[in-house]
Amino acid sequence: MDTDISPGADAPQNLDPRRWIAFAVVLAAGFMDLLDVTIVNVAAPSIQTDLGAQYSQIEWIIAAYVLAFAAVLITGGRLGDSYGRKRIFLIGMAGFTLASAACGISSDPTMLITARFVQGAMAALMVPQILAIIRATFPKQERAKAIAIYSGVGGSASAVGLSLGGLLVQWNLFDLDWRPIFLVNIPVGIAALIAATIVMQDSRSAAAPRLDPVGAALAISAVLLLAYPLTEGRRLGWPAWTFIMMASAAVVFGAFVAFERRRARTVGSPLIDLELFRSRPFTVGLASWLLFWIGLGGFFLIWTLFMQAGLGWSAMRAGLTAVFFAVGAGIGAGVSVSVLAPRFGRIVLVAGGVVNAGGFALYGGLAAHYGAGIASWQMVIPLIITGVGFGMVVAPTIDLLLGQVPAREAGAASGLLNTGQQLGTALGVALVGVVFFGQLDHDSARGVEAVTPQVRIELATIGLPEPAQDQIVANFLACVHDRSAQVDPTAIPASCRGSDAGNYAVAQVLTDAGERANAVNFANTFRYTLWYGIGLLALMCLGFLALPKDARLEQHEIDDPLELAPTGA
Repeated sequence: MDTDISPGADAPQNLDPRRWIAFAVVLAAGFMDLLDVTIVNVAAPSIQTDLGAQYSQIEWIIAAYVLAFAAVLITGGRLGDSYGRKRIFLIGMAGFTLASAACGISSDPTMLITARFVQGAMAALMVPQILAIIRATFPKQERAKAIAIYSGVGGSASAVGLSLGGLLVQWNLFDLDWRPIFLVNIPVGIAALIAATIVMQDSRSAAAPRLDPVGAALAISAVLLLAYPLTEGRRLGWPAWTFIMMASAAVVFGAFVAFERRRARTVGSPLIDLELFRSRPFTVGLASWLLFWIGLGGFFLIWTLFMQAGLGWSAMRAGLTAVFFAVGAGIGAGVSVSVLAPRFGRIVLVAGGVVNAGGFALYGGLAAHYGAGIASWQMVIPLIITGVGFGMVVAPTIDLLLGQVPAREAGAASGLLNTGQQLGTALGVALVGVVFFGQLDHDSARGVEAVTPQVRIELATIGLPEPAQDQIVANFLACVHDRSAQVDPTAIPASCRGSDAGNYAVAQVLTDAGERANAVNFANTFRYTLWYGIGLLALMCLGFLALPKDARLEQHEIDDPLELAPTGA
């Protein structure tokens, strides 16, 4: 049965007795989507080792999902309005399940990256239907409860993703290593498909906006023209065409804006309603929101690389340590929405940025001070502080920015904000790779200097004369530098295949010293890159100060399936 639901409708006249069962189905779908945003981060080093992936390929494995999600998100919502939300939800769920299976059986990085693109696109068909289905199914008095439950489950998915990813990798179920992080979606997806087919009612909009495939193609082309050279440039030595592509991104973006203006005047239903940008506070706020996710999207990547590739921690230890960030995020989100934002408005966003930046600074300082010796418990305080700041920004931002546009444009504005979050995350991964790996290469001698005195003591204990020690240390420096500079972390540089490998005692000394030097280098590079994140947060705070002083938390009726969707780390 199809139900016509116009944007202004309040609730269905005939209540579906199975509506809470249908709600549980869409809840599972939303949880799967947000789980897959975070679960890959903690498994990335294991994927890298198993598939022999280069650093740039790891960045794509993470970014492909959110990039495809952003590209299809608004179109996915419009497809549901036009062709039936249940139908598009089932297509998205089936595609997501199949793509998860493809991720789980991937035999090389290229196959996994492709499957992640498909997985993100299918999620973008599935997720926009969730809030629309809630609105079409529940009466007004039950709708707030359903949305609160959905938001709570969505918020918990980040914490569960980090810890579950670590546990699944550590358990190595059926000797599958990292693959169960994707394969776990298959039974859940099949069960959800069967249940949704049986219990879910279909609905569609009486006045659905038209699709804008040309606008969508231009928008994603502009992003890819920027993201691809940023991700691949270091690996390829920054050839001239990488800079040409980045310049072309600006040209294509200009063409996108021109096309959207023309479409608004002629056909209507543009992908992005450019009239929204007539509101200066909303425009600056959107730019600040984008900066926030560029900074935080990059943080999640370098954070897990620091703990696993740098410190050598297991995926389970890294995942369980990361839970403290989620705890802080829950505290920050709860306090900001219920207490602070209704009273202090925009200042809460600025305070959240300052708290987040303070957590970054403390974290970086501790990492650089303790280096390889930093313990999980020493990360608790900076992680909680960082999480609190994160929650204070994420939870109230969308509602505060919606207050800067007319109520009739709230749905389009919220869709734009959610798309901005995904694009910011993808660009953050690409940009942080340039900063982090460039600094790791540049600063490689620091770790060698830190461990050289101990290396000389151990070599002297073995009985090697000082001239031999000098040669070994020089070779060791070259090896550490080449390892830091390489784009394929699984390859062994020629400088690391010296004659010392035949002397077991010397080889063991250098192996241990190499691990300590690597930890020192990763710790200092992590600290350096966090300052880049702090700079982005500072710019974000300046942008949020452009919001009106009297800006307060707004509550809008859900007229758009993208509005108030929970956000994941």
